[in-house]
Amino acid sequence: MSFVYNVENDVQFIAEIGKNFIDTEEEQSVAMNLKKAKDLVDAAKNSGANAVKFQTHMVDDELLRLDFTSPHFKLADRYSWVSRNQRATPLEDFWIPIKQFCDELGIEFFSTPMSVRAAMMLDKLGVKTWKVGSGDVSDIPLLKYLISTEKPVIISTGMVSYSELAQVYKLFENSGRKLIILYCISEYPCPPEKFNLLSIQRLQNLFPKAVVGFSDHSIDDDYAVLQACSLGARVIEKHFSFDRNAWGSDHKASLLPSEFHSMTKKYKDNMHQNQLFDESFSGHIDLELGGATNEYRKYFRKGLVYSKDLKKGETIKESDLVSMRPLMYLEMDAIEFDNIIGKRLSRDVKSLAAVRLADYD
Repeated sequence: MSFVYNVENDVQFIAEIGKNFIDTEEEQSVAMNLKKAKDLVDAAKNSGANAVKFQTHMVDDELLRLDFTSPHFKLADRYSWVSRNQRATPLEDFWIPIKQFCDELGIEFFSTPMSVRAAMMLDKLGVKTWKVGSGDVSDIPLLKYLISTEKPVIISTGMVSYSELAQVYKLFENSGRKLIILYCISEYPCPPEKFNLLSIQRLQNLFPKAVVGFSDHSIDDDYAVLQACSLGARVIEKHFSFDRNAWGSDHKASLLPSEFHSMTKKYKDNMHQNQLFDESFSGHIDLELGGATNEYRKYFRKGLVYSKDLKKGETIKESDLVSMRPLMYLEMDAIEFDNIIGKRLSRDVKSLAAVRLADYD
């Protein structure tokens, strides 16, 4: 059973390893990547984590072959960076052994699938939980596949508005699947003053069938996490690394093992003593989510493209569309997927061409 079912008993802590086993500009062997990943898992277990999370890419199912970089990591273009992660993590020599290592250690392994094909591969590994990154909460085809597996799904709010989140919530409400929503500000690292932690209570009010938690990219102290727990967060996610100065995209927004351990210990010590935390910096409950205007939306959200050549007069089916990054080069956000199905094409379209309003009647 997934660790998320333990939230009724205690807050659950996720160590987000992500791609942090990659820590050098020079590409390392798969065996070295696996060793570093195992070392991080072991440290996370000893630091009080209930689960470790990675990221799984299949680049040509996720990214258009375009030259662009993200503001949070300008040392490599996105296609090269994601391609390197895919090369670093082959199924037989990385994912299978790291999953087995986690099982033997007694800590739950799961990973964020960055596309439908990545999710299909992870499903064969027997993961018990899904995590959808902030940029993919609008990826309706991916969400539908994850829902079909009947496993709990964790999503983050870092790149969505309340109205967009409500649309996604309906998918889960109608399916009866377990949903965990993590309040998140997508900045790397995130200054604590950017948080509006009363959003946690608003999420609880708006989406009563979901478990609410907190994905925290701050590194200054444990205030935000402890405050989030006092406001009702039941799942805490923090990036995890051995060195914040290492080469890579997420090290700088990560906790070190000693810091992660201090955070989990402070939570347990304070919660067991029923101590409350100062709510003076929690913000305002009626504010829009920061994800509505987050600068990373255009880089990490997906748009719709055609999966194959189609002729004028054909009716668009679900299998005719795929969602790809980056949205800034596309017209139709992937969250519009269901609105496109059933439309009749008014002109011929090519495979991987962007879906446009002018394409259909």
